[in-house]
Amino acid sequence: MRLLVVGAGSTGGYFGGRLVQAGRDVTFLVRPRRAAQLQERGLQIVSPHGDATVRPKLVTTDDIDAPYDAVLLAVKAYSLDAAIDDFATAVGPETTIMPVLNGMRHVDILEERFGKKAVAGGVCKVATTVDSGGRIVQLATFQELVYGEWDGAVSARMEALDAFMRGAGFDARLSRSIEYEMWEKWTLLATVGGITCLMRGNIGEVVAAPGGASFIRSFLDEVVSVVSAAGQAPKAAFVEDTRTTLTTPGSTQSPSMFRDLLQGSPIEADQIIGDLLARGRKAGIATPLLAAAYAHMSIYQRRIAKS
Repeated sequence: MRLLVVGAGSTGGYFGGRLVQAGRDVTFLVRPRRAAQLQERGLQIVSPHGDATVRPKLVTTDDIDAPYDAVLLAVKAYSLDAAIDDFATAVGPETTIMPVLNGMRHVDILEERFGKKAVAGGVCKVATTVDSGGRIVQLATFQELVYGEWDGAVSARMEALDAFMRGAGFDARLSRSIEYEMWEKWTLLATVGGITCLMRGNIGEVVAAPGGASFIRSFLDEVVSVVSAAGQAPKAAFVEDTRTTLTTPGSTQSPSMFRDLLQGSPIEADQIIGDLLARGRKAGIATPLLAAAYAHMSIYQRRIAKS
């Protein structure tokens, strides 16, 4: 299998780098600046699971001369449109596109461009960042990549992808309920991201504030109500576990969206919060806390766009 990784940042760089380290046939589609950095220093991973430096194959858009068997799409959701134009020539009739973007809007966009057959479901769970030197730094020990067909079938292409991903230094899993897992992840991201960005503090700091735990529970309830109406309702055990985790005193939990906001970087407000808010409105569900979070994030986005 030949895999094209689109996005050599914190997520694509981590999983793609581990695959290269394991000897898999992986190529990264990168822009000139990142290409120069990787050519000079290699792709560097700093991780509790072991540091690594690999020198992967690199291509730019103009270098793609044949379709790949699979495309791992690991860009920020707000970069999707540009990324599609960049990797479109890598997609042939039998190419599997495996996106690991946040939210669900990207699925509709990809299916409209490449057709339903081409797009599989995907979820990644990893906490990584790119430091000032371009190294990919893993911030926590969890590292999982999940993939599957929308109908839950164990197809030949999923078996091939599963064989390619397994044994590469991270947890890889073929799921028969990938759509549910994507909605479940969105539930968690929208809740944690919305709370921390709106309140400008990590979970422990919000819990410690007057009324903080009650606010967290109410925010989670709003998100769950929208997901249950617009997608696939999260299981009761997941909701209860999330409620307990997000009201734990002293927790330092904070999502990448909040870290990006603190650094003055673009955030996935439209895809993680705005799209969920729109689906809630369409379903006739009142979501005042989600609306407040989205308004707050939109002000931030407009501010940094002008700077």
